[in-house]
This record gives sequence, C-alpha cells and structure tokens, in this order.
Amino acid sequence: MTTLRSFSARADIEAILADRNAVRIDVPVLQPAEPFLDTAGEELRRRIFLTQNQNGRAMCLRPEFTIPVCLQHIEGGALSGRYGYVGTAFRQRDAGASEFLQAGIEDIGEADTNAADARSVADALACVSDLGVRADTCEIIIGDQAVFDQVLAALGLPSGWRLRLAHAFGHDATLEATLDRLAHPITMPDLPEPILQAAQSGDSAKLEELITAAMDAASLSNAGGRTPAEVAKRLQAKFAQSQLVPEEAKLDILRKFLSISVPLDQSVAVLRGFEKDNGIDLAPAIAVFEERNKSLIAVGLDLSAIIYNASFGRRLDYYTGLVYELRSRSGDVLVGGGRYDRLLPLLGAEKATPGVGFSIWLDRIAEASA
Repeated sequence: MTTLRSFSARADIEAILADRNAVRIDVPVLQPAEPFLDTAGEELRRRIFLTQNQNGRAMCLRPEFTIPVCLQHIEGGALSGRYGYVGTAFRQRDAGASEFLQAGIEDIGEADTNAADARSVADALACVSDLGVRADTCEIIIGDQAVFDQVLAALGLPSGWRLRLAHAFGHDATLEATLDRLAHPITMPDLPEPILQAAQSGDSAKLEELITAAMDAASLSNAGGRTPAEVAKRLQAKFAQSQLVPEEAKLDILRKFLSISVPLDQSVAVLRGFEKDNGIDLAPAIAVFEERNKSLIAVGLDLSAIIYNASFGRRLDYYTGLVYELRSRSGDVLVGGGRYDRLLPLLGAEKATPGVGFSIWLDRIAEASA
C-alpha cells in the first residue's frame, strides 16, 4: 500500500486515479470568475482570489476542480466522460493554507445515476485506502439534497421560503437561523405611509419613485450602496415575508426530519416511518434513495458503516442529490463529493447532463495517514 509520505511525485496519485479508469485531465490555474460566482454559491464566492485579465474580464485562481472540468467537458463535445485530476486549488479556508493539493474524479454523463453515485463513493474510499488511510478509522456521512427538497415540497411551504431553506441546506447555523426567521414573522420598519402602501399593493414603479424622492430629499445617491430599484425590491420582499403566518406544526415536522441520523442500512425504514407518522408523501425521493442503497451494496459497501444524516449537505449550491464526506477521527474532511445534475446546463451544456464526483484533500490525507 502506498502512503502519502512515501511518494514524491504526482505520478503516484495519477496512477491511483488511472486504476479507477479515470482519464487524466488538466485545467488552467487561471479561470474565468463568472462560472464560480454564478453557480457555486456564497460559500465559495467569498473565498476565491479574484483578479482581471488584460481585457478587464474577472478572473480567479482555480478554487476547485469540478466547474473547470465540467467546462472542458462541454467544450470537448463528448456525451460522457470520466476524468481524474490532481493539482493545487486556491481559496481562503477557516484553517490551513490557502493553497492546497487536491485530487479527484468527475463522472459526467452516466445515465444510470444510482450506479454512478455508488461508484463515486466506492472510488473515493478506494483512493483514500490506496493513500494509506483505513476506512475503519474514518466516518462516512451521506446526505441527500433531493430528499430535503421533497420534504419542503410535501409540507407546502411558500416557494420563497422553500428556496431560502434549500440554499441554507448544509450550513447548520444558516439553516437554523432561517428556521427561526420562518417561525417569527418579520416586523416592518417604521415607514412613511405612502411607501408602506406602495409596498403593500405591490406597485413596484410607485415604490421606486417614492424611494428615489426620499433619497434625493436626503441628498443620498444610494442607500448602503443600493439603487432605489434595489431598495424597492428588498422592501417588497421584506413586506411579503412579514405577511407569512408561522405554521408551527409544519416547522416541527421539518425539525424532526432534520434530526434524523441513522446507519444507512436503517435509513429507508426510518424515512418511511417519518413519512407515515407525519402524513406527507416522500415516495418518489425514497424510491430513488432505496435504489441507490442497493447500488452501494452492489459495489461492496457496508451500509451499516455509513451514517445517513438528514441535515447534512455540502457548502456548494450546485449539488442536487447525493452528498457525502469522509472525515478523520479529528473531524477533518478528507473527501467530499456529490451529485450535481443542474451544474452542466447552467454552465452551457445544450441538454441535461448528469454528473457526480469527489475531491480528496491531500494535505489532510498526509496527516491522517501519518
């Protein structure tokens, strides 16, 4: 078995990826910033290193590999591809260096998504094992964005709140804060009656006109960097939120769902029990979940050694279904991955294209295998 301490060249990592039938791919260090800013979400947006090219286009140092690999796949015009990479990523982290070595595999275009998901998890574990880390010294956690979204839909929450909660999934503190706000209607600020009436009536043009006049009267060119149109839009959204009546029973059901944390071999039974006890329909999501579990068993994984955590998500907005992490005993994330079926169309793919992949944090692997 090769340990990270014993190899001195990236060729060793590349051989491990090749053993998993992944075609080596290189992506430039300097990347257009727009795809990351538009599709990856706030978590990545606030951590990337931005610059400009000679034409004034926003560029960034490569903060991760999934988006660049997907862009190259689209440019190549292939229907499917299985790509392996190793290289340096650049982004600010809460702990650790801002430059760190990553490797991984992206599986794009595989129609059998359950089989592809299972292979992704199995490949991630195999790669880590080849790097000298025993799976029995780590914790494997699985979540599912699609099941969470199905719960939100089944509860019939307002679409605006469903979107907010979906974006917060995977951010424990943000999700809890969003639930708290949903439980307590927003109080509108003390506003002049004409402005309040325009917000209440939904008259955007009138509201913008009144805000512009108020800002001009106060000699303000903007308010906190926002234009009158932006202020009007935010005020209308706040008014809409203030009219929501808390539905405590539905919030209680959602909190019960988020508290589920069981071995994966018990997950389907627990989800069906939750569905029955709370009178909601999760059948489509549970059916996919169950088939994926069968695929995981088919590739030799022990479901009793994997934890399903209903509140677990990964902090990138492009994930759509399975999400997973392999963590060391100290809690460091060694591997993170998941399914991102909406990403390729957002990046310009001409038709719906499924994708799943994982990244390995090689600096953390070195510590875990020491």
